[in-house]
Amino acid sequence: MENERRKKPELLVPASCLEVLKVAVLYGADAVYIGGEAFGLRAKAKNFSMQDMAAGIAFAHEHGVRVYVTANILAHNEDLEGARIYFEELQKIKPDALIISDPGMFMIAKMVCPEIEIHISTQANNTNYQTYLFWWQQGAKRVVSARELSLTEIRQIRDKIPEKMEIESFIHGAMCISYSGRCLLSNYFTGRDANQGSCTHPCRWKYAVMEETRPGEYLPVYENERGTYIFNSKDLCMIEHIPELVEAGIDSLKIEGRMKTALYVACVARTYRKAIDDFFESEQTYQEKMDWYKAEIAKCTYRQFTTGFYFGKPDEETQIYDNNTYVSEYVYLGLVEAIDERGYARFEQRNKFCVGDTIELMKPDGANINTKVLALYNEEGAMVESCPHAKQILYVKLSESVSIYDIMRVKLHA
Repeated sequence: MENERRKKPELLVPASCLEVLKVAVLYGADAVYIGGEAFGLRAKAKNFSMQDMAAGIAFAHEHGVRVYVTANILAHNEDLEGARIYFEELQKIKPDALIISDPGMFMIAKMVCPEIEIHISTQANNTNYQTYLFWWQQGAKRVVSARELSLTEIRQIRDKIPEKMEIESFIHGAMCISYSGRCLLSNYFTGRDANQGSCTHPCRWKYAVMEETRPGEYLPVYENERGTYIFNSKDLCMIEHIPELVEAGIDSLKIEGRMKTALYVACVARTYRKAIDDFFESEQTYQEKMDWYKAEIAKCTYRQFTTGFYFGKPDEETQIYDNNTYVSEYVYLGLVEAIDERGYARFEQRNKFCVGDTIELMKPDGANINTKVLALYNEEGAMVESCPHAKQILYVKLSESVSIYDIMRVKLHA
């Protein structure tokens, strides 16, 4: 088949913690990217202790999946010595790559752990082939394209760089109002630096304007009478455009979301896994199953979808002016952690449900199975009628067969 002659891209999935890493691995990731407790751009994510990171790398490698560690802050002087120590610790647990944006951090990583691949973060503003060639000459294996690039520009970069050099591009998830994420709003308003991992997402806030000679008189900002969330972008989704991504020569298709739940990660990873594999089986199969992909991806929490800059400069439809809320069709109930000798599923509760409810089991192979909750038991073995307390450990008896790492979810009522 024609598609078999093309290189199948890697599916790169985020993970906020060890539990989510395991979900990403089992639900279709070829590689997972994670952050430690410092030097990454998601300080509010749960992130990984060094012990959990080592366990996650071991789990992923057992399943043939690679792990990349983010260290992509824009470093200040006081960060550098700690970064050296951090890279020395990472060298012992052997992630497959480090994701870095700062040249100073890059130099330290090269000196401390030269055997670990270095990937250049989108935060480094990688917008042209000369930038790619610069990083290649410094020893980088891969560069993450700036989100502002079109597929035409990426194809041009592919044609100008060495065949062995890799291009990674975001294909799904939250967009940033600022160029390659280099935003100063959070620092200005709250003192929390987005470029050091502490973004407060002020692009999602509601704004007004004030005229200079009328202090205290706030005027609402309207754009075509749709509302006032002038910085708030839609979420990127390229599930309908796998052929174009492959044709552009992208080596790694990256999902955004290191602060997302296991349900989100499983849903997105599984859907893109199916879409990529189906496309490489045949483009006809891929097109015939498009309705399923779109329906599944819509079960994730999202802010409405856009194709971003991939097909040229986005128009006003890329923004959401009337609100900053997510669309959410399903509620995450919990992840099955174990099956006991009775066949009951052990899980940590994330949202309330009751005995007698019908919920859905989401399985790694693509199946979604409705099942009835027959009984619930707490850790002490006492029967309970519902589970109202978040993060409570419970055992559930279901009417259908259940397996470890199945995700339990329920559809919201219309």
